[in-house]
Amino acid sequence: MATKLSVNINKIATLRNSRGGNVPDLLKFAIDCERYGAQGITVHPRPDERHIRYQDVIDLKPLLTTEFNIEGNPKEKKFVDLVMQVKPAQVTLVPDTLGQLTSNHGWDTITNKDYLKEIIAQFKEAGIRTSTFVDADLKMIDGAKETNTDRIELYTESYAKEYPKNKEDAIHPFVVAAKRASELNLGINAGHDLSLENLNYFKKCIPDLLEVSIGHALISDALYFGIENTIQLYLRQLK
Repeated sequence: MATKLSVNINKIATLRNSRGGNVPDLLKFAIDCERYGAQGITVHPRPDERHIRYQDVIDLKPLLTTEFNIEGNPKEKKFVDLVMQVKPAQVTLVPDTLGQLTSNHGWDTITNKDYLKEIIAQFKEAGIRTSTFVDADLKMIDGAKETNTDRIELYTESYAKEYPKNKEDAIHPFVVAAKRASELNLGINAGHDLSLENLNYFKKCIPDLLEVSIGHALISDALYFGIENTIQLYLRQLK
């Protein structure tokens, strides 16, 4: 099965915002990523707009020709309103708190079941595919199924952290989790700290993997290799 690469462009917005102008040009960068082979663009607007701004999301929608994936916490009304206005191909629900540096845990899909079920129904009614950010925990995956989400996104930081020490141990919980998701007919996405070092092994061990969204490592690699070459390097890891 082919796994799609969605490039998270948050870091490009961080670089632009640090100087106050429009360099680098976020919209052009997103279009170029698609031109160079990316099969999707991911953004994660946060309430403080410290990287992706809400206006960026609105501006990107008519320009993109691949799948647009918007990540964020649906408990923020402004986020929900934005998604309903833009209607991306996919919304990824992430339980971030205000001011959080980066995503660092998945949903407790059992405690939040009723809430998630309600918000997912709203997005699906608008024709937006839903993906719910979860840890590689069977209980949370079972809980995700109860919310009627289309997909889960496996939070892969623990895999990336343990991979250099013992890749078999690192991947094991994710293999088990992905097997359960497939049994439940949940689509499988993955993201967080995936890189050129660890991506190919993850892909080989998770045959039903539909999509990875990668930002920090990919943009960092592009400083050395250039963005066109870097996207091709990542696509090669997904074969």
